[in-house]
Amino acid sequence: MSDLRIVFMGTGDIAIPSFLSLLPRPPLALVTQPDKPVGRKQVMTAPRIKTVALEHGICVLQPEKAGDQAFLDELKALKPDVIVVMAYGQILKQALLDLPRVAIINVHASLLPKYRGAACIQAAIDAGDATTGVTVMHVVKALDAGDVILRREIEIGADETGGVLHDRLADLSPMALAEALKQIADASAGREPQDESQVSYIPKLMRQDGEIDWNQSAAKIERRVRAYDPWPGTSTAYIETKGRHRGRLRRLKVYPQVRLVEGAGAPGEVLECEGRLVVACGEGALEIQELQADGSRRMSAAEFLLGGALQAGDVLQSGGSPK
Repeated sequence: MSDLRIVFMGTGDIAIPSFLSLLPRPPLALVTQPDKPVGRKQVMTAPRIKTVALEHGICVLQPEKAGDQAFLDELKALKPDVIVVMAYGQILKQALLDLPRVAIINVHASLLPKYRGAACIQAAIDAGDATTGVTVMHVVKALDAGDVILRREIEIGADETGGVLHDRLADLSPMALAEALKQIADASAGREPQDESQVSYIPKLMRQDGEIDWNQSAAKIERRVRAYDPWPGTSTAYIETKGRHRGRLRRLKVYPQVRLVEGAGAPGEVLECEGRLVVACGEGALEIQELQADGSRRMSAAEFLLGGALQAGDVLQSGGSPK
C-alpha cells in the first residue's frame, strides 16, 4: 500500500475517515464536487472533505463533470496507480475508469449486491436487516456492479438511527480500504462477481419520502423513523380544530425513538393524548415521544399535548395534504 500512488474521489462526510486514513502517505489529490450554495441565503459552501484536504496541503480538484477532457488530462498527469472512490456523487465514464495504472475501486456502505445506490444505509434499517457493512469493489460503468474485493459486516442495533449507523460505517471503512489496498499492492485482491439475482437498487431520498404512511404496520413505521433520522426525517400532519387557524393543516416532525405499544384503531387515529401520544397504525400502534410542530421547537409529546392541539379520535394525515 505504501508504494501506491493514490487519488481519492469523495464528497460525502462518510468518506472523510477513509480519506484521513491515507494521510501517512498523502494521496496525490482529492477529487470532489464543486462548492454549492447552501441554506436560505445560498452561501457558497465547500464539501467538508475539501476543507480537510486543504488543511493537510493536499491538491483539490473540483470538476463540474468528471468526464470533462480537461479534468481527465489533469488527472492523467498525476499518474495514479489506484483511484479510490467513496460517496463521490457522479457516474464515472469509461475514459476515467481506464486511467489508473492498477485499479479504480469503490468503498460502498452496504453488503453488495444488496442495496446498490444512494440510500443504502437507510434501506438496511428500514428493511429490518440484522446486519449491514462495507463492500470494496472494482468500479465498472454500471452503478455499484463491479466485482467485489472484500466485505466487512457489522450488526445493526435495535435502536440505531440512520445517522448513528452512517458514522459507524464511516469508521469501519478505513479498515476495509486498508486491507483492500494491501491486497491490490501484493496482487492478491480477489474479484468476486456479484449475483445479479440478488440486486436491489435504492435511489436518493427526497424530503417527501419521509412522510409517514399510517396504513403501514407500527413496526415498519418505527424502523422508518429511525432510518430516516436525520435525513430526510419523518413527518405527519393534522388539521387544527380550534383557534384562529382552525381548519389549517399543520405538520409535525416525528423524532426517534418511537415505541411499539398495544392499541388498535383506524390508521392515523389518535388513541391517547393525555400525558402521552399514541397513534394507531395499519397494524398495532406507536407512542410518539418527541416531535416538532411547524413554527415551533422540538419538544416532548407530553409538552406538546398540554396545548390541547390533538384530541382522542383525531386522525393524523399521511403526507402533506388531507386524504
